[in-house]
Amino acid sequence: MHSSTLRASTHCLDSTRPCNPCLDATKACNLNETCRRQRSAYIDTCNKGPQDGCNRKRCHKSLRQFFDRVQTEHSYGLLFCSCPNNACAERRRQTIVPSCSFEEKAKPNCLELRRTCRLDPLCRSRLADFHKNCQMTPVQQLSNSCPNEDYQACLAAYVGLIGTDMTPNYMDSTPTNFTISPWCSCRGSGNQEEECERFLQDFRENTCLRNAIQAFGYGTDRPKPATVPPTTLKPDQEVSVGVTKTTQSAKERKPDDDPCAFPTCNDLEYGEKCNPACGSEEPPRPRMEPKDPENRSVGLRAHAWLWITCLTPLLGILTL
Repeated sequence: MHSSTLRASTHCLDSTRPCNPCLDATKACNLNETCRRQRSAYIDTCNKGPQDGCNRKRCHKSLRQFFDRVQTEHSYGLLFCSCPNNACAERRRQTIVPSCSFEEKAKPNCLELRRTCRLDPLCRSRLADFHKNCQMTPVQQLSNSCPNEDYQACLAAYVGLIGTDMTPNYMDSTPTNFTISPWCSCRGSGNQEEECERFLQDFRENTCLRNAIQAFGYGTDRPKPATVPPTTLKPDQEVSVGVTKTTQSAKERKPDDDPCAFPTCNDLEYGEKCNPACGSEEPPRPRMEPKDPENRSVGLRAHAWLWITCLTPLLGILTL
């Protein structure tokens, strides 16, 4: 499906002329070359009655191409335009040429239609998308919202079903309290009637889908920004690439805290700097402790006595 920023069809604001947003959406489509060409293609393919031999598969394929290739601001405008009256709602219902793409002489059983859909990979996948993005859980039924409050995902999943065996459409020309359903019923369901009714309710009583359509028509549907949890930093920390630096002073560092406190370097004097693996801080140089003066005098006396002892025999020999 063509990706585009969703824009709702312009709702009627001019009270001096008849209000028909779906007609305005058609005019806007005709002003866009791609929309006009693709719309004409599927209308030519689908707009044939049974007497003309409507080819439903070709019609479905042409509809899928329309919604895949046309920007959503134009295709959605035709399909989800808000309507104040029955004439507008009927134009909206006729968007997908239901006489060929939707309706049949007899309505099949909904469970049989579902089984047929699940045999086709495309239909099966898109039906799963619809149930996922337009599902109504008890919590969402209370809030009348969609999963993650994402109306656009529900609209996209609904449009994805158009052109498959499970093609849905508006069932009547009611402007606001409309009913949407695939072309099927629960007659002949036997002991599976309850399951069939639940399946049908996913379309006919889906407040998520209804609200998504109404929100688009009135221009209130917009992408929901991704929520990213904020990162909280402590006052004494700053962000670095893979490193957390603190303001701990050198006097407070311990060997376990700072790998450079006792660096491993190339020589005993630590060299000019600490080991490169520890960073670029200069290591503390070894301090020279002052010698005790008393110990120093004792050493001098010992040296003097040694010299006297060694020189005395030499002086005796020189005298002789």
